[in-house]
Amino acid sequence: MQQLIECVPNFSEGVDLKLIKEITDQIEMVSGVRLLNVDPGKATNRTVVTFVGTPEAVVEAAFSAIKKAGELIDMQNHKGEHPRMGATDVCPLIPIANISMEETAAWAKKLAEKVGTELQLPIYLYEAAQEKKERNNLSVIRAGEYEGFFKKIKEPEWKPDFGPAEFDAKRGATVIGARDFLVAYNVNLNTTSTRRANAIAFDVREAGRKIKNEKGEEVVQPGSLKCVKAIGWFIEEYGIAQISINLTNINVTPVHIAFDEVCKKANERGIRVTGSELVGLIPLKSILDAGKYFLKKQKRSLGISEKELIKIAVKSLGLDELNPFNPNEKIIEYMLQDKADSKLISMQLNDFADETASESPAPGGGSIAAYMGALGASLATMVANLSSHKKGWDNRWEEFSNWAERGENCKNELLKFVDLDTKAFNQIMNAMSLPKTTDKEKLDRKNAIQAATKFAIEVPFKVMQTTFNSLEVIKAMAQLGNPNSVSDAGVGALCARSAVMGAFLNVRINAAGYDDKNFVDEIIAKGKEIESKTISLENEILKIVNEKIGC
Repeated sequence: MQQLIECVPNFSEGVDLKLIKEITDQIEMVSGVRLLNVDPGKATNRTVVTFVGTPEAVVEAAFSAIKKAGELIDMQNHKGEHPRMGATDVCPLIPIANISMEETAAWAKKLAEKVGTELQLPIYLYEAAQEKKERNNLSVIRAGEYEGFFKKIKEPEWKPDFGPAEFDAKRGATVIGARDFLVAYNVNLNTTSTRRANAIAFDVREAGRKIKNEKGEEVVQPGSLKCVKAIGWFIEEYGIAQISINLTNINVTPVHIAFDEVCKKANERGIRVTGSELVGLIPLKSILDAGKYFLKKQKRSLGISEKELIKIAVKSLGLDELNPFNPNEKIIEYMLQDKADSKLISMQLNDFADETASESPAPGGGSIAAYMGALGASLATMVANLSSHKKGWDNRWEEFSNWAERGENCKNELLKFVDLDTKAFNQIMNAMSLPKTTDKEKLDRKNAIQAATKFAIEVPFKVMQTTFNSLEVIKAMAQLGNPNSVSDAGVGALCARSAVMGAFLNVRINAAGYDDKNFVDEIIAKGKEIESKTISLENEILKIVNEKIGC
C-alpha cells in the first residue's frame, strides 16, 4: 500500500501568474507527485498550491518550490490582506493514505532541516512537527508578520528551529509542519466593513475575543465554534468584506455548520451572508455531508446521486457566487481519480451497448450483471424518492429517505463493479501474456495468473452480495412505496435476480481455473445460497407487485 502525503504550500504572490507557474513547474518536474490545484488570490497577494505524492517525492518537490519562490519573490515589496512572514509563508504536510501523523511529522522535520541547512532560510516547525507547545500554533509564530520579524527573530524564545537566526529581508522566514486536513473557507458578506466582519469572526472562532468582566478584568470570551480560526477582511477585488475561516477539524465543525453559524451571527448584526468560496481543495465527504444537511432541513430525501448532492451543497453554500465551482477541480478525490477506472460507466448508453457488442471480449457478462444490479437498485431508489415526496405522506419523508439512501449506496457500489469486472478480466489476460522461458518466469507467470483469477472470482461474488442486499430495499418499496410505482419495484426485482444469477455464472467459470479448492468450494457454496435466497425473494416481491396491480 503506497504512502501518500499532501502538501499545501502558501506562496506570497497572487498576481503574477507567470511567476507562480515558474514555482509550480518545479513541483511538476518531480516524479511521484501530482499537482492538484493552484489557487491565486489578488487581494491577498497569495497563492495556495496543493500537490500529493509519496513522502520522498513530496519533500523533494516542496524543497524545489521553496527554493524557487525565494529566488523570485521579494518580500520587501509585498503587500496583501493575508498575514504573512515569508516568500513561502507556510508549508504543511498532511497524511492522506497509509501513513500516520507521526510519520508525516518526521518527513516535515526532514524537509525543514533540508531547507534551513541548504537554503540558509529561517525555519519554524508547527502543529504536529513542533514539540514545544508554546510555539506550535501558526498564528502565534506569525504574529508580528514580516515587518515585525527583524526584531522578533533575535529574541531567544524565537530562535528558528532550523536555519540562521537572521531574518532574510528578501525571502523572510518559512513555517513547515504536519497537520490534519484543513479547509480554507471564506464567507461573503453584504458589507464593506472590515470591523463588522471581524466582529462576526470573533463571534464564531474558537479563540473568541477579549472582554472585561464585572470586575474590570480582561478575560477571553470563547466563540461559538470549535476547531475554527477566523478573521474579517475587505477584498478589494470583489468589493466586499469576508470572514476568512480555517476549519482545522472538519469532523468537529464541518463547512455547512460554519456557514450556518456565520449566517446566524451576521444576521444578529444586521448583515447578510451572500455566499462563500473554498480556497484550495475539499474532501468529497464534506461536500456530500453539506448537501445532505441542507436537504434534511428541507425535509427532502437524502437518497439522491452524488452529482445532485454536490449541486445542492454548492447552491446552498453559495460556492459559485464569486467564481464558477468545478467539482473536478475542487474535490480532492476527483482530482486523484484515474479516469480509466470508470471508463465504462462514463460512456453514453449507446456507446456502452456498442462496446459490449464489439468483438472485444470485455466488457462481458460480469460487467453487464453488475450494471443490471445497479439498475435494479436505481429503480428501488426512485420509488423511495417518489414516496418520500408524495403528497399526503409528509410525515413519512424520513422513512423513505433512509430507504433511498440504502438503495443509492447499493447502486454506487454496483456501478464500480462494472469497470472492476472488466479490469479483473484484463488482469488475467496480462498475466497469461507474461514470459515463460525460464523456470522462474514460469513460476512468476503461474502465481500472477492465480492471483488475477482469485480477483476475477471475488469481484462477481461481491456483485452477488451487493445486489442481494439491494433486494431488501426493492421488497420494502413494493410493500410500502408509492403504489403508482409498484411495477418499477417489480422490474427492479427482475434486474436483481438476473444480476445475481449472471454474476454467479462468472464466479463459477473463473473458479474452474483456480487451484485452491478449499476457497473454491467455500465461495461456490456461498454463491448457491445467495442465488437460492435471491430467487425466493424475487418470487415474494413479484407476488406483492402482481397483487397490487391486480390484472
